[in-house]
Amino acid sequence: MSRLDSFIRRLEAQRDCLRWACSLIAHLEGPIFELGFGNGRTYDYLHTLLPRREIFVFDRRAPTDPDCAPNHEYLILGELQDTLPAAIVRFGRTSPLVHCDLGSGDIEVDKRLAEFTSSQIGGLLRSGGLAISDQEITLSHAESLPLPDSVRAGRYFIQRAA
Repeated sequence: MSRLDSFIRRLEAQRDCLRWACSLIAHLEGPIFELGFGNGRTYDYLHTLLPRREIFVFDRRAPTDPDCAPNHEYLILGELQDTLPAAIVRFGRTSPLVHCDLGSGDIEVDKRLAEFTSSQIGGLLRSGGLAISDQEITLSHAESLPLPDSVRAGRYFIQRAA
């Protein structure tokens, strides 16, 4: 498979998982967390799906494109090892959805980051909340959910907090 085809399939999987997840959590209140801003595609899509929700974005640095960047009060800048524990203290288990798009392509770096986020994001998810990730995550006190039919196993990962 070409890199372009792989990229397209990854984005289709992300879109389909987010659409499905947002329909599942629509009745749950609380802020949405987007880990990894990139160029803002997912942030923009989440606003389309959940237009009245507060969406907080975590990234190392401020986005360069102001047209799709969140307002500064919704932007949490710094290393996840610092910002996620602080967010748990600030927000607690209030979020119905945490989306992680943190893959770098470096298998060892991605594995360590997935282990760290797995140990942290459960502290942000309310009961019934969903964690969606491009990397395999394993949350304590959560169950893996089947992916939408359009998404190949191993392409994306979804867990629901107990």
